[in-house]
Amino acid sequence: MASNIAYLLRGKHKTNYTVNADCGDNVIVINAGKVVLTGDKMDTKVYIHHTGYPGGQRETTPREFLAKKPERLVEKAVKGMLPKSKLGSALYRNLKVYAGTEHGQEAQKPETIKLDSIK
Repeated sequence: MASNIAYLLRGKHKTNYTVNADCGDNVIVINAGKVVLTGDKMDTKVYIHHTGYPGGQRETTPREFLAKKPERLVEKAVKGMLPKSKLGSALYRNLKVYAGTEHGQEAQKPETIKLDSIK
């Protein structure tokens, strides 16, 4: 799922795709709270971050992400697949993730895209 979202954000599905430009679409992901990981990843996969203080390395599992902020799990997966540059930061701002079915982007008239229809 995350690779298809990154594919749409980059704009690789368009004929005018350019490597160094933001020619992708804005993507809205709903029902992020229903994400299922295969195998034993829910408990064995570990996300590590550092607070910046001595001894400040923290570990989090996907199960803890789903309990606190389910949209962060999808955001982290997609952000890891985007370029690590200013372009990646600009593309990441085009992503909106919601845990439930309700979102505030109805005025933009979003189109529904089935993930199995991409490439």
